[in-house]
Amino acid sequence: MKKWTASALSSVLALSLIAPSASFAEIKASPKAKTEYSVLTKAKKPEEAGFSSEKLEKVDQLIEKEVAAGFPGAALIVIKDGKIVKNESYGYKQKFDGHTPLKKFLKMENDTLFDLASNTKMYAANFALQKLASEGKLDVYDKVQTYIPEFKDSETDVIKGKDTMRIIDVLHHTAGFKPDPQYHNPAVSKELYSQEREKTIANINKTPLTYEPGTQNIYSDVDYMLLGTIVEKITGQKLDEYVENELYKPLKLKDTVFNPLQKGFKPKEIAATELLGNTRDGVISFPNIRTYTLQGEVHDEKAFYSMEGVSGHAGLFSTTQDLAVLLQVMLNGGGYGNEKLFDKEVIEEFIEPSDMNGTYGLGWRLNGNDSMDWMFSKYASDSAYGHTGWTGTVTIIDPEYDLGIVLLTNKKHSPLVNPAANSNQFFGDLFTTGSYGSVVTAVYEAMETK
Repeated sequence: MKKWTASALSSVLALSLIAPSASFAEIKASPKAKTEYSVLTKAKKPEEAGFSSEKLEKVDQLIEKEVAAGFPGAALIVIKDGKIVKNESYGYKQKFDGHTPLKKFLKMENDTLFDLASNTKMYAANFALQKLASEGKLDVYDKVQTYIPEFKDSETDVIKGKDTMRIIDVLHHTAGFKPDPQYHNPAVSKELYSQEREKTIANINKTPLTYEPGTQNIYSDVDYMLLGTIVEKITGQKLDEYVENELYKPLKLKDTVFNPLQKGFKPKEIAATELLGNTRDGVISFPNIRTYTLQGEVHDEKAFYSMEGVSGHAGLFSTTQDLAVLLQVMLNGGGYGNEKLFDKEVIEEFIEPSDMNGTYGLGWRLNGNDSMDWMFSKYASDSAYGHTGWTGTVTIIDPEYDLGIVLLTNKKHSPLVNPAANSNQFFGDLFTTGSYGSVVTAVYEAMETK
C-alpha cells in the first residue's frame, strides 16, 4: 500500500449566538419569552469537560498514522457538557483526479463539507419529522395513506400492506421494502426505472413490498425516500427548502445544504468521494452514469440520478462544526440558543427502542446491545444513539455523558480493492478510521469518567 504524509490542522468554532458561562443546563424563560437553550463554547482545555489532553492526542495519532498509510482524510469534532473539546481535521479532501494522484493533495480543513450519505436520514428527514410531530402536524401512528392518499395496495400486489402501513413502520425499517430497488438502473429496477424526481416519487408508491409490514426488520433507503416525500406533502415545500429554511437557517448554519454546487459552494471546499463517478472503477454501468471524480455532488445513485440530489435518505452535505450544533440541539432536548426546533418528549419518542429490534429507534440507531459495539464502542452508555453513512460518516450522541461525537471521512476517495470481486469495497474501507469504532473508542477512553 502506498504511503502518504498526514496533516492535522484545527480552528476555533465561532458562533454568534449567546454563550452562557455559568451553566449549560436549560435556561428557564418567562412564559411569554422564547425558551433559551445552551449553546456551544470552546473549552480552553479538554480537562474542563472531563477529558485528558494526553489521551485525546492518541486519537490524533491513530488517524494520522492511517492517513500516512493511505487513508484519504477525516474531520472530527467532540462536544461535552456544552463545550467543544476537540475540533480537528486530518489528511486530504482530494488526492486523486480519476486514478491519477494530484501533484499536490488538497488538505482537509475544519470547514470542509462532506457528503453525509445516510446521516441525511437523521439530520434532514428525522429533524424535519421531529419538528412536524412537535407542531402536531404529524402523528407517527398515522397511516402513510393519511399523507399520501395514492399510496395503496393494488390488485396485482403479491404482498399487501400499504393500506395499513403506518409512519412508525417506515421509521422502524419494518415497512416491507427491499433495501435498494435501484430506481436509477433499468437493468435492476425494470418498470420502476426513473431518472426524473417526480416520476421516482410516483414509483415509490408502486414499489412492491417484499414482506408484510411489521413482520421483519430490514434497513431500506426506500423508507426514507418515502419519509422525505411525506415531509414535502405536509409542508408544501421541497425537502431541501424546508430543512434549510426552517431548521438550519434559524440556527445560523450556512454549511448544511443539499446540492452545494448549486448554492454557491466550490468543489475545492468539499471532500471528494468516488474516483470514477459511480462506475466502481469501471465495472458498473447504467444510463447517464458519471465517470469523473465526485466532489460536491451526492455520491448516492438514487439521490443523484433519480431525486435531483434531494432525498430523505441521502444528499445532505455539512461540516463537523455545523453538525456539532445539531448534536447540541438533541442533547439540549430540542433547541439551541433562542431557537426551539422540537419537543423533548418527541426526541424521547424517536429514540425509544423498537419491540422487534432494540438497536432501532424511529430512524435512529441505538446502542441496544453488544452487536453495536462496532459503531458505539464498548464504553458508550445504554442510552447512546446515532447513525452512520456509507461515504464514511458517523454520529454518536450519548445523553448520559452529555457527549456528542461526529467523525466525517471521505474513505470512498480511494481505489477499489478488487472491483470485479466486490464492487463496494474501497481501500479506504480497510482502515480502522473508516470503520468508526476505533476512533469512537479512543474518544471514550480519553474521558476521565466513563
